[in-house]
Amino acid sequence: MASFSSAANIIFCSILLFCILVQLVQITAIKLPPNVRVPAVLVFGDSIVDLGNNNHIHSVVKANYSPYGRDFMGGTPSGRFSNGLIPSDLIVKAFGIKDVLPAYLDPSLGPNDLLTGVSFASGGAGYDPLTAKIVSVIGLARQMELFEEYLAKIKAVGGEEKTKSIISESVYLVVAGSDDLANTYFTPQLRSNYDVPAYADLMVQGATNLLQELYDMGARRFAVISAPPIGCVPSQRALGGGEERHCAKSYNQAAQMFNSKLSSSIDNLNANKFEHGRAVYVDIYNPLQDVINRPRHYGFEEASKGCCGTGLIESVILCNDLNPFTCDDPSKYVFWDSYHPTERAYQSLFGPIIKKYLNEFFCNSGTVC
Repeated sequence: MASFSSAANIIFCSILLFCILVQLVQITAIKLPPNVRVPAVLVFGDSIVDLGNNNHIHSVVKANYSPYGRDFMGGTPSGRFSNGLIPSDLIVKAFGIKDVLPAYLDPSLGPNDLLTGVSFASGGAGYDPLTAKIVSVIGLARQMELFEEYLAKIKAVGGEEKTKSIISESVYLVVAGSDDLANTYFTPQLRSNYDVPAYADLMVQGATNLLQELYDMGARRFAVISAPPIGCVPSQRALGGGEERHCAKSYNQAAQMFNSKLSSSIDNLNANKFEHGRAVYVDIYNPLQDVINRPRHYGFEEASKGCCGTGLIESVILCNDLNPFTCDDPSKYVFWDSYHPTERAYQSLFGPIIKKYLNEFFCNSGTVC
């Protein structure tokens, strides 16, 4: 009787855990308010939302080889810096636009593919122009040039009125900042003439300039993702966390300072500049920190190391098929490599984020919900 009870408890707990995991990873479609449409999602930023643009440039910052993409469309190394889907895919799917978002530089894109959105993001880019130059990737200024090129293409396909509609009704996702801190400010100390507050101001100015430029071109809906707890990603633990690989406190403090300044700047834009639009500051810092602090609560087993290789420093060219240590089950890991989360970590994070912020985004912009 006792053994039967124990077995029943194990089965019950297994079913309960399965149900929790299903709820965590499921990205449900957004129900938009009446008379609101989102024809496209347009993305700017870094490797968190690069869908393969770096495949087509001369840079070592690429992810178009195995084991990247292990769980993406039958194991395709598309250039996404993860084992599978990344936030730009999850967001476009939540809007019911399409299953995955393409990279703008993908040569296989047809004219109609452009009408529902693309990503201009480039792994290694940042709000500081120097950040992209260090690793020869596509900086935000160049991403804006590609956006202008994109607008000319959709105008040729859909005409002027459709182009205006796409510009004004699309959601613009902006994700950057972590490479500025990890790769420009702290690691090689290429901005040593700045203290942390001054460098955070430089980053915020880059973000503000991008948003204002897009607004002046007719964009009206912006979602700006905060910097993550960069000191807790595996590579920064290895570099700045001491022998015990604790979270690098100074890195996290810098990210928090930047986030505070970015949030205030966005509030100022909404109050004084964006009369006909809205920018939403999206906090990823605290949700990801909670997943890292309490991985088992979210169904993960490992939060301090990546799945690829030893999980300590492997990223981009160091994360490859020649490394014999890559894990068998990425779903148990918060991080895929030493810098980027797994698909399931993104799903766990962005399911609640999409519901919390993007619905709030529409409901707080004069629309009756």
